[in-house]
Parts: sequence; structure tokens; C-alpha cells
Amino acid sequence: MANKALNVTAQRVTQRLALSALALLLTAGVAQAQTLEVSNAQLSLLPGNTPGAGYFELYNTGDEAVTLVGAKSPAFDSVEIHVSSEHDGMAHMHELTSIEIASGERFEFAPKGHHLMFMRRVEPLNIGDDVDVVLEFSDEQQLPVTFNVVSPASM
Repeated sequence: MANKALNVTAQRVTQRLALSALALLLTAGVAQAQTLEVSNAQLSLLPGNTPGAGYFELYNTGDEAVTLVGAKSPAFDSVEIHVSSEHDGMAHMHELTSIEIASGERFEFAPKGHHLMFMRRVEPLNIGDDVDVVLEFSDEQQLPVTFNVVSPASM
């Protein structure tokens, strides 16, 4: 009888430890996701099937740097990270594989600078529509963001 009571107690302790470990893991993931804030997410879109440009501000409130490595949206076949620049009076645009955002840093994605390129629309979109986007980070963190479709003239 004593062995049975000891086994039941051991099982309860093991279950509590397992539940505590699971709660800690889940809380750590939530805390990490809360260290990134996005504001003013806009998708500048021309008529037709031309690529769109995504602009926003990303604020890393966490204690460690994060690295943006990509983005995806069900409304587009492809989303890429790009940067625009000017050299000798000529405008250039290059694809980037990643952008590191230091702890406490605000990183702006803006016209004539860093932006997301939304390519090959899957569905028709109009000014005023919302587009779901997921920002992807090197630590496998994903941050869902809603972009508002705007006219390039408003930028």
C-alpha cells in the first residue's frame, strides 16, 4: 500500500514538473513575440499586376537583436526584402537576405529605402483592403501583421 501511495505521489510530481516546463516554454515564446512591435503597415499598390511595396516601422523592444529573414502573404506568390538606393543619379533596387534590428532599435521600411516587395498577386486587391502578412525571423519567430492597401500617391 505504501509503494502504491509513493508511486501516485511520484506521478503527480512528475506531471506538475512537466506542466510547469510546458508553461515556461509557452510563456517564453509569448514573451519573445511581444518584443517586436509593428506600426503604420501600408502596402503601396499600383493597378494591374505590378509589384507592390510594403512600408512599416519595426520596433525591437527586446534585450537581444532580431534578424528579419523574410515575409509571406496568402495574397501574393512571393514577398521579398529589398532596399532602394541611388548611385551616380541612377536608382537601384537590390534584394536582401536579412536585416538585423538591434535591441531597442526602430527600423523604418520607407519609400526610397528598405521595403518589402509583394509580387504576383493571387487575388484582386483595392485601395482600402487589408492584407495579412507574416514577418519571419531567423529564430523561427513569426509575427502576423495586417497591411492596409494604399495608393502610391498617398506615400
